[in-house]
Amino acid sequence: MPTSVPARLHAEQRQHIEHIFQLGEGMPQHAPAQPTIRRSWLRCLNEYRLDPTQPRPARVVPQQTLIEHRESVDELLHVARAGVEQLYTQVAQLGYVLLLTDHRGITVEFRGDPHQDKQLRKAGLYLGADWDERFAGTCAVGTCLHDRQAIICHRQEHFDASHISLTCTAAPITDPDGEVMAVLDISSLNSPTAHDSQNFSLSLVTLYARMIEDAYFLQSYRDCLIVRLDTSREFVHVNGRGLIAIEEDGQVIAANAVGRELINRHQARWPPWSAGYAPRLAEVFECDISDVLSINSATQDQLRAFRARADNTIHFISLLEPRRGRQSQPIKPMNSTLPEPLARLGDDDPAIRKVQKLAERLRNESRVNVLISGETGTGKEVVARALHDSGQRAQGPFVAVNCAAIPEALIESELFGYEAGAFTGGRAKGMRGLIPQASGGTLFLDEIGDMPLTLQTRLLRVLAEREVMPLGANAPVRIDIRVITATHRDIDAMIQSGDFREDLYYRLNGAQLHLPALRERADKHFVIRQVFDELVAERTYATPPRLRADAISALLAYAWPGNIRQLKNALGFALATADSDEITVNDLPDQCLSQRITRQMAPPIPATPSTNTPQEEPLLGLLREHHWNISAVARALGISRPTVYRRMQRLGIKPPNWSC
Repeated sequence: MPTSVPARLHAEQRQHIEHIFQLGEGMPQHAPAQPTIRRSWLRCLNEYRLDPTQPRPARVVPQQTLIEHRESVDELLHVARAGVEQLYTQVAQLGYVLLLTDHRGITVEFRGDPHQDKQLRKAGLYLGADWDERFAGTCAVGTCLHDRQAIICHRQEHFDASHISLTCTAAPITDPDGEVMAVLDISSLNSPTAHDSQNFSLSLVTLYARMIEDAYFLQSYRDCLIVRLDTSREFVHVNGRGLIAIEEDGQVIAANAVGRELINRHQARWPPWSAGYAPRLAEVFECDISDVLSINSATQDQLRAFRARADNTIHFISLLEPRRGRQSQPIKPMNSTLPEPLARLGDDDPAIRKVQKLAERLRNESRVNVLISGETGTGKEVVARALHDSGQRAQGPFVAVNCAAIPEALIESELFGYEAGAFTGGRAKGMRGLIPQASGGTLFLDEIGDMPLTLQTRLLRVLAEREVMPLGANAPVRIDIRVITATHRDIDAMIQSGDFREDLYYRLNGAQLHLPALRERADKHFVIRQVFDELVAERTYATPPRLRADAISALLAYAWPGNIRQLKNALGFALATADSDEITVNDLPDQCLSQRITRQMAPPIPATPSTNTPQEEPLLGLLREHHWNISAVARALGISRPTVYRRMQRLGIKPPNWSC
């Protein structure tokens, strides 16, 4: 490693480099006071082999690489945007810029003064800048990522001599498992010399990092019960520091940083399911799960106080129930930057996001034919309409043809049309075919795998020549169409068996969108709410009906072999037969309640506690039959899980080895 300092550097930089070498040689008299910074300097020298005499220019990743990094954290960016804007508003007048990086140190979000654009780019305080410690040396972002803690890196605490005029303050943002997924940083090109001048910046950045963490947690577990807690009664509803997502049997699913810290006092390691065991809320607090589940209905201020078992501290708890869309305000998908027809295709499912992004790129590419694949009922025509409605052909016709529904003898005349007198029984004036009707817009051929081979040949010619020859006509008709096809069949297998033309397949498959089955989607709750709201909008109600939580739980648990089409039928049935404006689990079709069991209502259970009575046996028998799986028992009885718990409490039934 070089030991001489280049003369081209100014005095302050040369002195800084000498201090780094002195620390490396075991003479720390001029080393930074912070142990975290000293350890980072030594890592830069000994592990990363960075040469302090060779200051590095800022590294900014190429645009395509930046897009990939942003896409990998798109859910976080959506949640963090409000916090980023609020924080930047507070610090912009003080000369700070704001960076949000991913877990690899790449800046994926940036706010700064456009008048300083050139200086900020040069300093690396810009979108796409790489602040990984292994490249940039000791810095707030990189060292924060390494040590997983908030940090100030002020002026000469930076390793690279080209950064010693900067002051940077960063805090980690962790996911619900406690893993660092991003870093929030505010930096300034110039700052006061005193290190203490940045203490308030550290508090501010840490506060906003926690706010973003909690917003991400609430978004990730919005379909779950969430316990919100604080040691101060006044702050629980507005800013409860602890968040714990639970099942309705009290089993912990996940927790934010404060919640994990509280749980860690009761067991040595988190997350507990890494050891095959998940704690229950009653192991953390002196509580009964029925008291927690009834907070919103049984207490005036929707709060209850429970004592923590570890240290006897009192925590005030509120209960956030799974989110429900308001009837008067249709639910909005997470990705609101897409055209509205595409955004409504789904919410936070990775496979659907991939479809949305590809569809956005293809919506105006009329010459690229699109093939949509997926099981029956997954919404292939909905996607085709969204492509049409979001593109340049939206004002043109959208003609949908189900190739499996038209009799084979009529399909040619239906598609291509015919002239007057072309055949016996035809219309006297002839008929314009479906393909010519789609000219200027989009032709959607559903179930293309069911098109006869003879017709496949004619369709291939239409696609190649962009003209149609109606039956009995002497001259072809020019057409201007965008073709979208769909199938649930294995076209590759049909090609091998000779049932589908390979050249037609490649002509149709300019781009392929594959739709996941409903049972595989992570945004099932969004789909349920959207379908329900659309069905409600088609009818007139004095009081718009709503889906109760027990109905949503049953719908989420069902496997939906018929996909979205079956879901629409099930919700339509419930709306048509419900006795009130509240759709409960009892209003759903029986097949939606379980894959194995149909609903069997148990005999009424008396409100008075009874031990070893005949009335207790049906419930106890079901609990044992389902191995104390409360969800399965609730589905079998056609009631909600909280109702099962209340009945268990009245009868004095407790699961084996359950302290709750």
